[in-house]
Amino acid sequence: MEYSIVIKFLLIILIMAFANICAALYFSNVDKKKSGAAAFWSAMLVLINAFTIINYVENSIYIAAAFIGTYLGTFGTIKWQNKKEQI
Repeated sequence: MEYSIVIKFLLIILIMAFANICAALYFSNVDKKKSGAAAFWSAMLVLINAFTIINYVENSIYIAAAFIGTYLGTFGTIKWQNKKEQI
């Protein structure tokens, strides 16, 4: 199945955002010494990043999508965790 460049760009943003959610949760669980949860998020991180790299190396414009998704994923996760701690 072939996607248009715009659809693929948006999908990479979403995938990279999810990858960085996984990374933030991984580091959070490592900090809390929760080995099972940290191992799960580590495996998810590798899986998502491998999928993304395979897709965006064919066109350099997708690097921008990876950058945007990475930023949004980390930013959103930290904001969510801070809000959760305030409750």
